[in-house]
Amino acid sequence: MVRPPGSVTILPTVTGAAFFDLDRTLLKRASGEAFSNAMRVAGMAPRRVPGEGLLYRLFNTIGENVPAMMLARQAVVWAKGKPRQSVVDVARVAADELFELVQPFAHLVIADHHQHGRPVVLATTSPYDMVSPFAEKLGLDDVIATRYGVDDDGTYDGTLDGHFVWSAGKLAAVEEWAAANGIDLAESYAYSDSVYDTPLLAAVGYPMVVNPDPPMVVMAAARRWPVMSLDVPKGVRKLPFTSIELQRVALAFARPELFPYARFDIEGVDKIPSKGAGIVVANHRSYFDISALAITVARSGRTVRSLGKKEVFEAPVIGQLAAAMGGIPVNRSSGSDEPLAAAADALAGGELVAMMPQGTIPRGPVFFEPELKGRWGAARLAALTKAPVIPIGLWGTDKVWPRASRVPNVLNVSDPPQITVRVGDPVELKYRSADADTKRIMKAISALLPPEARRAHTPTAEELASTYPPGYRGDPRAESERRPGTD
Repeated sequence: MVRPPGSVTILPTVTGAAFFDLDRTLLKRASGEAFSNAMRVAGMAPRRVPGEGLLYRLFNTIGENVPAMMLARQAVVWAKGKPRQSVVDVARVAADELFELVQPFAHLVIADHHQHGRPVVLATTSPYDMVSPFAEKLGLDDVIATRYGVDDDGTYDGTLDGHFVWSAGKLAAVEEWAAANGIDLAESYAYSDSVYDTPLLAAVGYPMVVNPDPPMVVMAAARRWPVMSLDVPKGVRKLPFTSIELQRVALAFARPELFPYARFDIEGVDKIPSKGAGIVVANHRSYFDISALAITVARSGRTVRSLGKKEVFEAPVIGQLAAAMGGIPVNRSSGSDEPLAAAADALAGGELVAMMPQGTIPRGPVFFEPELKGRWGAARLAALTKAPVIPIGLWGTDKVWPRASRVPNVLNVSDPPQITVRVGDPVELKYRSADADTKRIMKAISALLPPEARRAHTPTAEELASTYPPGYRGDPRAESERRPGTD
């Protein structure tokens, strides 16, 4: 429950807090439209004002501006004579709509601050009575907001009770709150999209720029403040001055015509969830699998967070791009649950996560075995999150880029090999045994492969050689035990 200023209980060892702006920071867009809708429903406001929608779109695009804040400053005069309780009742209705606008990964950031014992405080220009019910619903600890004076009869008196909580006024209100609650701003965090919150961000030890408006992009670069987005997982990058994710740009180029050395036969893309969490799992036959999956996912219109070997993320340029597009590195030898936790966070935010349960491309005779074996990661992730597991069967990718080659065969454009991609229905899991569910997942993937993949095959010496990486010095006899699928 939101408490009045000065009443937050601070743990003895905690000296910092986390302050969040509202519009375009915690929320995907401006809160004003939700408040206006609720007031119209309650009969406290006239029908939609001409141009109101345009103003909201402008705010959502470029953020705060001085004219809009001047209008917000005058709202206290327009509120004169209105019953405070009626406004609070309207705000409780609006709180549900606002809650749906909360950025998907804001919940995780808030939870992390609470886990570390920091109070989380909403710091916004919006009227206190309008945002307090929302803050309570979100589980925040307090609200620093513009307060309106109230007459003895319970109506607004047309004056401000304290600061107009904007720009320098927001900093002054936060400083007063911090002093009253024993909070050290040098140990605190502040999150905002607006350049007008520069005074507050400059005053805390950990300024965090979220979804910055154009002037804030420049300010953040000049001051070397970290920039983040709460609508995508941590580390995912967007193009400057836009809300376009870098991966979306990359997926725009994931088109079959850009791969003339391969032919694609793709079916079942509609089985990839159009929204919400999902775990995409596929078999692994070639380095070209990534391209085939990218083309498939691009057709669904979704972005995806892929788990991959940490060695990929350590490579110059490629590793940085992989991280910026939301990739999750996996150190297969460490046994750490950190990648699983990162994937679970992505799923909690409604993202797609892609992984290849085999872990790596099989080598030698194992490559030709009809039974697919996998690791437990996908099954454990599904049990943890209950996200649907979507199987994908890949076939023919090794003809484009065999393991024995350092690069794909890009010159074969006259008779390119065919790549078959089949997306299946969600795998029915029991969530009781990671081993049993892994077998169910691998069986579902296998069922999507052509019949020849499920028949025993004795490879030729040439076929075997194509499955080993260049310069292979291992023991081919040991490869059958290399991926037991039980770790």
